[in-house]
Amino acid sequence: MKYGIYTIVLGTFLLCACKNNKVEITGMYCEYSVNPICVDSPHPRFIWNYYSEAGFDQEGYCLYIYVDKQSLNGLTRDDLFNWNSGLINTEESFGKYTGNDKLLSHTKYYWQVKAFDKNGNTVISPVDSFETAKMNQKEWLGNWITDGHDKDFDPAPMLRKSFVVNNKEVIQARLFMSAAAYCKMEINGSPVSASLLNPGYTHYDKRNLYSVFDVTSLLGTGENVLSAVLGNGFYNEIAPVATWDFEKARWRNRARMICELHIKYADGTSQIVNSDESWKTATGPYTQNNIYGGDIYDARLEINGWEKPGFDDSSWSNARHVTAPSSLLVAQTMPAIEVEREIDAVSMKNFGDSIYVYDFGINMTGFCRLSVNGEKGTKITLRHAEIQKADGHIETGNIDVYYKSQPDVPFQTDIYILNGGDEVLSPNFTYHGFQYVEVKADCPVKLTQGSLKALFFHTAVPPVGRFSCSNDLLNKIWQATNQSYLSNLMSIPTDCPQREKNGWTADAHICMDLGLLNFNGITFYEKWVDDIVDNQNEEGRISGIIPSSGWGYDDWIGPVWDAAMFIVPMAIYNYYGDTKSIETIWPVCEKYLAYLAAREDSDGTVTYGIGDWVFYDTQTPTDYTTTCYYYLDNLYMSRFARLIGKDGTVYAQKADSLKAFINSRYLDKEKGLYANGSQAAQGVALFLEIVPAEYEQKVADNLSRIITNNHNHLDFGMLGSKTVLRMLAKYGYADQAYELAIQEDVPSWGNWIKRGLTTLPETWNLSPTFKDASLNHVFLGDISAWMYNVLAGINYDEKSPGFRHILFQPHFVKGLDWVKAEYHSIKGLICSEWERSGNEILLKVAVPANTTATVKAEGQNVELTAGEHQLKFICE
Repeated sequence: MKYGIYTIVLGTFLLCACKNNKVEITGMYCEYSVNPICVDSPHPRFIWNYYSEAGFDQEGYCLYIYVDKQSLNGLTRDDLFNWNSGLINTEESFGKYTGNDKLLSHTKYYWQVKAFDKNGNTVISPVDSFETAKMNQKEWLGNWITDGHDKDFDPAPMLRKSFVVNNKEVIQARLFMSAAAYCKMEINGSPVSASLLNPGYTHYDKRNLYSVFDVTSLLGTGENVLSAVLGNGFYNEIAPVATWDFEKARWRNRARMICELHIKYADGTSQIVNSDESWKTATGPYTQNNIYGGDIYDARLEINGWEKPGFDDSSWSNARHVTAPSSLLVAQTMPAIEVEREIDAVSMKNFGDSIYVYDFGINMTGFCRLSVNGEKGTKITLRHAEIQKADGHIETGNIDVYYKSQPDVPFQTDIYILNGGDEVLSPNFTYHGFQYVEVKADCPVKLTQGSLKALFFHTAVPPVGRFSCSNDLLNKIWQATNQSYLSNLMSIPTDCPQREKNGWTADAHICMDLGLLNFNGITFYEKWVDDIVDNQNEEGRISGIIPSSGWGYDDWIGPVWDAAMFIVPMAIYNYYGDTKSIETIWPVCEKYLAYLAAREDSDGTVTYGIGDWVFYDTQTPTDYTTTCYYYLDNLYMSRFARLIGKDGTVYAQKADSLKAFINSRYLDKEKGLYANGSQAAQGVALFLEIVPAEYEQKVADNLSRIITNNHNHLDFGMLGSKTVLRMLAKYGYADQAYELAIQEDVPSWGNWIKRGLTTLPETWNLSPTFKDASLNHVFLGDISAWMYNVLAGINYDEKSPGFRHILFQPHFVKGLDWVKAEYHSIKGLICSEWERSGNEILLKVAVPANTTATVKAEGQNVELTAGEHQLKFICE
């Protein structure tokens, strides 16, 4: 079916001075955050958007930074910090502090930008601010402290510090805090933040993260108390319950913390309370915590009032000054882990008065809050699962396969010992993957459906994308993909939230598009790039899971997984136009490619490792996929070099030679087939642009034929899930891609939804005997990004990254009546929606101010400027 553009209705253009057309600078970010108070970069980055009903094309800007807000109004004081960038001629709404003077620690800075267009019209932003944290590690006054127990002692350290706030107005209080692994901190019994499992997970012997909290409102005149309870996390895996050797971690030690409380008074004086040996310690109800098992909390051991003023801690021991876990303590700039929503049970089934099974209706990551009244000493266990058996009990066989049970450390289980009376209980230092929870008591208790609430939490990346269409199956797949993605954001990108909780590298890089189209994840992934840096060993290898205590530097994993070090920074650049991650990862990539070069075979390639993981029936040869990704590594490295001013000639030459080798060894030119002719083999070659131009359509035609011969069903694994739908659409088979996407029998995404699943499983064919198959993996979920890129048509332009230029490439596939998507890019809100009416398609797109766009649809190309536009296509 052919379509022609019948009419075009374009948005209005900027015709007069900015001030008459409501041009405003909005969406102001420092280090990709709004008014951050934890900046430790010596050269902070600044980003801004424009709002205009008529459009605004930036030609340049001047960035101003002052320590005195009044200075931005022209009242400059020579004795105070003031800096401006000078006139920067650029279309990019991005700036950086490049001054010679070092930014001071613990200081609030104000910033503003003045921009102009080619006609000399100017627009001035509001005044925004950021606060610096520790600009020099040597400025830390606090000491790392813990209690007097060794690393194998189960009960958690409890620490408190009583101090006096002077009888005068407090205008600001900032708490700087880090821990290994986790710290639950309060002031006068109130949490210092809503964050959980804080700080984020790192290679603890290489790098630790600290947070800064605004605690001004928590302080009172007179005695105040800082209190902390420390959790083990991945820092101190006491019990050898997991496969990944964390109990042998080189960093393993007793949980510890460091903090400083900075108080500023209205009269200009200040006060600092820091962690040292004057703090008091004890243990109490937090009797055990394990990241894979759960928490054990004995309420009978609660110490009433210990976290508040007026408590007598004279019998408590003094804290011990201990060594820092690492030599590097840096600000945590990614979002913290926070509760997104509280979820009520949709049903509850009881088995007598001691076993209750709750169904929360959706698979998730988090834990539960139990409200209960029972006899003192009653033991209650909460077991978490993804599956409920026909008899109403839970089944954990699909997720506990790698778990090595130890006494008192059952899998995904929280244990409470009641103190008697009404109690509200929840864990502090663990999380679970679950939809169902079995509550079991060793004495009768009466529970209702409302007695147990689920708390769904994850790294709190802001949502930026939304998709919907006339086929509700696709809408449910999109929702399930997002649920899986968020369930696997726990300060690192994980594979699953129950049995592993590991940062598998391929799971992360395969999901970059779906992640960044749906959520603002730049600071999250920049943190993980730092983790990759810390992970590399002396040989140049990285492990299959990052972070790792030493597990996973093995040949069976290989370069397809390792490609995360190239794909993740490249994705950040494409979506944000920012090269920081590329600059950070460059030396790691250099060392890694030198390692691979030393392992090349006589053909000049490497062939070890896994490839199209969890394939359905046909396995694509891993020597082929490994070689393809070795090519991609070198191709991206040559692009990195160009972007950051390095010499990438050797990498470009290597990429060319590998491309030639792949086409010589694996392409049957007569048949137009790669390797064994699998769906994934065809898809990977096309997606990585390995196919010679004269064979591209033939290879794509064969991909279509292979799928047609398989009754329009998929037959691939992870790599195919990333490439096949996209390549079908690119080469003229969008309708077939859509038919493949909406299949409902095995194997298909739709079959998972038909089964009632709310997250994406690990495999296409689920085991009826509940063997190795998590129901909350996201690595087969790129179909979500395909919906944005292909159905709605929202795409970045590699030649103008960060959505400075937008490519709208919608496909009006048969079977869909309408599609609607929006993406709040770093440049502003992008919208694309189309609707079918008879033989007409009406396409509506929105292009942010200071950007341009091209619509490519049905063989037509239309160039657009900022504004809202409508294009009508009529079937010819």
